[in-house]
Amino acid sequence: MEMAQHWQEILPIDRYIVSANGLLYDYDRKVLTFLYQPLIGSTCLSLYMTLWAEVEENRLWSESSSHHLLMNLLGMNLKDIYEARLKLEGIGLLKTYMKKDEEERSFIYELIPPLTPEQFFQDGMLNIYLYRKIGKNHFARLKRFFSDQQVPKEKEYLNITKAFQDVFASGFPGSFQYLQNVPSELEPDAGERFIGRHEQKGIQIDLDTFDFDLLMAGLNESLVPKKALTAKVKEVISNLAFLYQIDPIEMKNIILSAMNEAGEIDIEELRKGARDWYQYVNYDQLPSLIERTQPHGSRVQLTEPKTKEEELIRYIETTSPLRFLKDLSGGAEPSKADIQIIEEVMFKQKLLPGVINVLIHFVMLRTDMKLSKNYVEKIASHWARKQIKTVKEAMDLAKSEYRTYISWSEGNKTAGKSTRTKPIRTEKLPDWFDEETPKKTDKQADKDTDFAAKKREIEEMLKALDE
Repeated sequence: MEMAQHWQEILPIDRYIVSANGLLYDYDRKVLTFLYQPLIGSTCLSLYMTLWAEVEENRLWSESSSHHLLMNLLGMNLKDIYEARLKLEGIGLLKTYMKKDEEERSFIYELIPPLTPEQFFQDGMLNIYLYRKIGKNHFARLKRFFSDQQVPKEKEYLNITKAFQDVFASGFPGSFQYLQNVPSELEPDAGERFIGRHEQKGIQIDLDTFDFDLLMAGLNESLVPKKALTAKVKEVISNLAFLYQIDPIEMKNIILSAMNEAGEIDIEELRKGARDWYQYVNYDQLPSLIERTQPHGSRVQLTEPKTKEEELIRYIETTSPLRFLKDLSGGAEPSKADIQIIEEVMFKQKLLPGVINVLIHFVMLRTDMKLSKNYVEKIASHWARKQIKTVKEAMDLAKSEYRTYISWSEGNKTAGKSTRTKPIRTEKLPDWFDEETPKKTDKQADKDTDFAAKKREIEEMLKALDE
């Protein structure tokens, strides 16, 4: 089911209250800044910190405010606030509750404390994404920043700490008589809770996203006992399958390599096996958040597609750039150079995944199915300045600026040559492109068979994707 646009979900006049799931410590600011911020961006961090500042005045609850105030505090529009909120929810830092009266909506934003440094660095997902995002050297520096020396072992120092019963004695029974008739005094009052902090859990991908039935069928043939797939092991398998895009057939082989002599699945070996497999098939790389698809708040194809263009927009909005590049290449794995080009556009120019897909589509068909780094970056920089956020906006701009982009791509090819002869349009273009362009003359149409052939090829690709 597609999500509605942000203005259907939230309005400036809607009220909200901030709640804290547990005590937030000053040290959490360092964790959020150095460990979470590289993954979710500064906008999300600003939203979290602002909500935190509101709740600090009143322990676990803030005063009621309108989203209009939040827009002014952050200097952001409501669409950006809404998308930042979704990212905070996705990464486990926020829970949102909504109450709708006749014509009024109110929200509770419950801030969830971040993981501890120890939990984060041993998470198995977030630490992998962070390593991929900031690189080996910066990751090592952060590890040192969030680590410290252990207490010297017993060989050097003896543990002489006294136990509770060695230091304290319990009072005689009669001293507790005043509590015998009022046991409820020991519990919090109805509707209240003690101020504290629960240990946070890492990101957990829904178990339904992985085909355990197919996995079990394969494992049964390999005589792996069913009891080996404990609840914890299943959670790890779901996360690894999402993180590394592993199908049940390949996961079976990784599980077999992680079995120990007792017939159990060693979780650390499972993680290592999945990581080794991914790096083997992906040129020693680790996955990054480039796997994201167009955010729901920036999607335009919310109804069931009726035309070819609407089908393509839906496909572009629901496909990650890596998958899209692979599909355009007929299933071939993207090269390391192509992946780096896309990552730089996503993280430096901050283009959304769906917009990047339109860019890939346009550039590859203009440059004989190759990604030219300079050409991609030049168009991406233009789109970033124009603040292109949706697939439709990207398509429309590509159409309106078409002649400009041609001159950029021809660049050196036209240098030093006479341009008095009018070039004949024979270049390949995406299938969405031609819908609103001027009609060609008979002479131009005869010269454009290459384009028509490529258009048919893309349409066949779309049909194959639907099957």
